[in-house]
Amino acid sequence: MTPAATDDHGRPIVAELGRAETPQETADRKAAASAKRRSNQTTINLVIALVASLGIVLLVVLVVVRPNVSQLPRVDYAAVAAEAQGAVDVDLVVPVLPPDWWANRAELNTRAADDVATWEVGFITPTEQYIAFTQGIDTNPTWVAGKVANAPSSGSQTIESVTWQVYDRRDADDPGNLAYALVTTVDGSTFILSGTASDQEFATLAASVTAELES
Repeated sequence: MTPAATDDHGRPIVAELGRAETPQETADRKAAASAKRRSNQTTINLVIALVASLGIVLLVVLVVVRPNVSQLPRVDYAAVAAEAQGAVDVDLVVPVLPPDWWANRAELNTRAADDVATWEVGFITPTEQYIAFTQGIDTNPTWVAGKVANAPSSGSQTIESVTWQVYDRRDADDPGNLAYALVTTVDGSTFILSGTASDQEFATLAASVTAELES
């Protein structure tokens, strides 16, 4: 191996300079190399932190926002309705659905701050989506608007013999459980179906509500 070229003082000659480095140039070169190493390490640390943060967010979304439906409680909403019926003067609608539908909550609320009594059932559909059924008693336009996130109606749809106002927010940035809603008023009660299910699953629940109203 050819020995490195040196100057008269035995210092190595830098090819780019054609001469040996001065003490200041040596110090500057070492400082620049050290700064570059620190910068690279900082970038690596930032990437690691970003990946860890994304992992935490994904875990929250999967576990908290979208829990495993098998871990949700199953509620006999028909029994809850039968027990609650005496507290209101109108008939509580109890949709009859196929066996692969089930409810994870059911509640009659007669002490709401807006003075609107509500009968509410949360349904899990066969595709593990969610539809909230709400029967509001003696409602008003402000109450309805709040239930559909103040969104304008996107049209209407007749299911069986009942016409529903449609509120489609599936293209919104974060529609949550108000991605889609159907609203109708019959015999003094306003019925709202809202959730994340498909059109067909909404139609199934709406048809069941219609059947109960006609009976």
